[in-house]
Formats: sequence, structure tokens, C-alpha cells
Amino acid sequence: MSIRNVILCGVGGQGTILASKLIAAAAMRKGWHVMSAETIGMAQRGGSVYSNLRFGDDPIHAPLIGRGEADLLIGFEPGETVRMLPWLKPDGQVVANTGAVMPTVALLAGQTYDGKTMCDYLRQAVAPGHLLLCDGDRCRRELGTARVLNVFLLGQAVRSGALGLTEADVAAVFPDLIKPRFLVLNQQSFELGR
Repeated sequence: MSIRNVILCGVGGQGTILASKLIAAAAMRKGWHVMSAETIGMAQRGGSVYSNLRFGDDPIHAPLIGRGEADLLIGFEPGETVRMLPWLKPDGQVVANTGAVMPTVALLAGQTYDGKTMCDYLRQAVAPGHLLLCDGDRCRRELGTARVLNVFLLGQAVRSGALGLTEADVAAVFPDLIKPRFLVLNQQSFELGR
């Protein structure tokens, strides 16, 4: 496989970094070259979090993905997904959660935000057939928690085919990176997403 460029984006507390580490570990297990870079400074305040992840057979010389170079954008929050769209290739795939997280600025200003406008924009901006909007709230409804949204979206990304990894590739690294007491719940969320 030539180099695959993946961006994961969301807000602090959504598990963006763990999802990135799971993908990286699965790619390394296949013997591929892997480089990543994360922006996590605002994570503790519910701010933007995103990861650049590059992997494949070819040597990789830098971890950052340039504008218009991402093969796949996995968005944990619709507003953050819209913000990262300039990094997506014209024919790139987007896997995005429809559930919105109220930005602190909007909350303080007494504004409303439900993400519907952002999802509508994604439907218009992403090439036809290249957008998979996911109801991440299914985790809460069916598994009793939204804390495994990251693995649910990872399952959706595998399902899309744009990740370049199989279900078995990703599931094989769960025991290495997920605490034993949360392993079964994460496996259920992954299967639900897939």
C-alpha cells in the first residue's frame, strides 16, 4: 500500500488520541511505516483535538498532512469535521459523528448549537458517495455509554474501506492498548460501528 493519510478530529474527552493509537498500532503490526502527530493542548478544556496519521509501505519523512492530502477524515464532532475539511483530498472519504458538542464560546454566549447545520454543510461539501454520517449516540442507547464513541467511529471507518485496514487488523491491537476491564465494551462498540 502506498502512503495512507488519515486525520482524526474532535474535542477533548472524545477519545480521538486512543483511536489514532489503535490505527497506528494496527498499521505497525502489518509491518508498515507509521508516523503521527497530535495536537492536544486544549483537550482538557473541551477544545479541539486532532491527529495526523500517515502509514504505508513507502518510507514516510514527515508526520503532518498537507491541505488537500487526507485520504480519510474521521470526525468525532461535526463542527470540528467541517473545520478540517480543507485537508481532505477532493475524492477523500469522511466518516463523521452527527452528535454535536456545544462549544464553550457558544455556551457562554447563550447560543444554541446542535450540529445539524454542520452536517448539512458536510452533505454539500463532500463528494457524493464519500460521506458516512454516523449516529454516535447509538453507543449510549445500545451499550449504555458514549465513552466508546471513538471505537464505534473506528468501526465505521473500517466499514467504509477508506482506512485500508481490516476488522481483524484493528481488533488484534485492542488488548495491547485498552485496559482489560474496558476491553469487552470496546469490542462491542467496534462491532456496533462496523
